[in-house]
Amino acid sequence: MSKKSTTKLAAKMMLALLFGLICGVAMIALRENLNANGNAELWNQINSLLFADITAQGNESALGIFYILGQLFIRGLQVVIIPMVFTSIVLAMIQITDTKKLGRISSKTLICFLFTTTVALILAAIAGYVTYQMGFFSNTSLAGLETSTSTTGSNPLNILLEAMPNNVTSAFSNNSGVLAVLVMAIGIGLAMNSSKKKMETFQKLCEEISDIITIILGFIIHKFGPLAIFVLITRTFAVYGINYLKPALAYVILTVVLLLAVLIFGYALFVWIAAGVNPRQFVKKVSKVALFGFSTSSSAATLPLNLKTATKELGVHEEIASFVLPLGMTINMDGTAIMQMIATIFIASCGGYEITFQALLVVGILALVASIGTPAAPGAGAVILFTILSGMGYGNDMALMAYTLILAINRPIEMLCTALNVVGDTACSMVVAKSEKLLDEDAYYAESKE
Repeated sequence: MSKKSTTKLAAKMMLALLFGLICGVAMIALRENLNANGNAELWNQINSLLFADITAQGNESALGIFYILGQLFIRGLQVVIIPMVFTSIVLAMIQITDTKKLGRISSKTLICFLFTTTVALILAAIAGYVTYQMGFFSNTSLAGLETSTSTTGSNPLNILLEAMPNNVTSAFSNNSGVLAVLVMAIGIGLAMNSSKKKMETFQKLCEEISDIITIILGFIIHKFGPLAIFVLITRTFAVYGINYLKPALAYVILTVVLLLAVLIFGYALFVWIAAGVNPRQFVKKVSKVALFGFSTSSSAATLPLNLKTATKELGVHEEIASFVLPLGMTINMDGTAIMQMIATIFIASCGGYEITFQALLVVGILALVASIGTPAAPGAGAVILFTILSGMGYGNDMALMAYTLILAINRPIEMLCTALNVVGDTACSMVVAKSEKLLDEDAYYAESKE
């Protein structure tokens, strides 16, 4: 997807959000006015026509036009969850094991990626949980809503059981069984490397399914995204009021602040400790990579500039950079992990679910594994987030409304996540190069010519 097309889509979604807010507030005013003047029955008719949940008891004769349109969009995203996660992770595992010839470099790179993403998730979990405990994510419109329990049960060890399905078809037929699909995809992807020539047909099938999913997601997001944002936001305010604004603002502020902190200070500290170099040079030279990643919102589009900066200015040997950076573009998603952790806590809080240490642990595992091999498709990050919500069982009406709000306002945050992702790849390439004595510190400390 081109930068121009991406910008146009973001503008459409923001306009849809704005009009949805305006119409939603107008519906609130209309509802209050009609109820205050003894015309509650008229509002009930309007609600039945536009906003009613047609699946709820007592709404058998309701039309619920806005509800139907919104649910069609949500289900359109849901339908690709299982095939997208499975194929993307299988393909990612194949790519990872292609690096056996690099021996130590492969292991060091994967450990580095795992370390930075885990630290990012821990920071996000702490920040999100503290914000949740302080009440900034709370929503007061929970009366009458039922919350489902997490699919992991009350004992944390049930995570192990959920990760290993006892039936293949059941794992692929249930969006809540995402963890099992993740484990199966990893196992199949790694197993395929023992006899790749025999597995070329299946690999090609996965690649073609992944391409189909990319097209489907692009069509759904581009053609129906703005309309869906409008009807879902309008219905949210018409039915539940304006109680989402404060928690949504808290989500945006917290996520942006944490992303910027890791981007500016986190990776500088990482290269200082792990590579033993002056972090000021790193921040100065990698800033253009971060800005390019932010503006394009594409790790793939940023890769050429990242390779040039790492080899020519940061002193990373070409052998290291040409392996670490493309691989990181596929599986190293520090910014995405931060966003998904905080977003999940926000959505769970709005849906009335209890946030526990066990829940945070499962979210972390899902975010860590689900981000591997995320396809470069519009809306893929949102679907991965939906994967986590499905795996946790956060699926009531309020949770879906909060997810929809994030879908509408998340574009600038996703751009910042991309900047974080690409800079994280660069930092890891420096650390690996230093460990292999392939970091040219003279080039690193030389003044940039650009």
